Amino acid sequence: MIYLLGGSGYVGRAYQALLTRRGIPFRNLRRSEFDYTDGAVLTAALLRDQPTFLINAAGYTGKPNVDACELHKADCLFGNAVFPGIVAQACTDAHVPWGHISSGCIYTGERPDGSGFREDDPPNFTFRTNNCSFYSGTKALGEEVLAGTPNLFLWRLRIPFNHEDNSRNYLSKLMRYARLLEATNSISQLDEFVAATFACWEKRVPFGTYNVTNPGRVTTHEVVDLIRQSGVCPKEFSFFKSEDEFMHVAAKTPRSNCVMDSSKLASVGIALTEVHEAVARDLARWQKAAA
Repeated sequence: MIYLLGGSGYVGRAYQALLTRRGIPFRNLRRSEFDYTDGAVLTAALLRDQPTFLINAAGYTGKPNVDACELHKADCLFGNAVFPGIVAQACTDAHVPWGHISSGCIYTGERPDGSGFREDDPPNFTFRTNNCSFYSGTKALGEEVLAGTPNLFLWRLRIPFNHEDNSRNYLSKLMRYARLLEATNSISQLDEFVAATFACWEKRVPFGTYNVTNPGRVTTHEVVDLIRQSGVCPKEFSFFKSEDEFMHVAAKTPRSNCVMDSSKLASVGIALTEVHEAVARDLARWQKAAA
């Protein structure tokens, strides 16, 4: 049996769908049942049920975007930095291997040689570098808290999207925002992300950190062009003149825009679709949200 924390969230629901579709027994822990943020309570549950693996999809992202984290800093700090440490201790005490969803938002830009950031590159969009959003700072702290934890997969997600219209879907966001910021990013197709991360456990690949992003990089304009070509959204897209204008007009905190290298994941036999191909495929099968 698999333990799932944060199963009601955007990513957590994708894990539920994967496990249900494949007939894999799992328990979606709900805080309404018991407070799994209490380390003693979580440890007792792990010792009682003895799950074979735990997935932590819980965290604090802010709604509708990371600007909200600037207003709820205590919740953000607990969810992204303190709580992972609680889970780590509980899983260690109960001898349960686990996977934690981190974020590529702890980086900005690309490596000096123009390539994507690798798993062992020091984060450069953090409290320690004094240039980040509160959300990114807490996600970087979460990785520090988990450093050296045994029997752990740390999976870095980056701007999730798929074919289903949702306020958390990157493609939906681009269609709904009045104006867009031109940027270059690595992004993660949500269904491929959850399948790839679970494959880490099934294949028993080495524990450690993995960038789980679709190979390649994509600009905002390239995604917009694919949206136009698909016919999904006929609107005229408008862009900010610069990041300075974006920060002055539309944002409360800096955004992470970065390129990541996912070759480590591919080296253990887990491959995701090239990013432009993945975006085009999802737009071709686009499902609008129910009215």
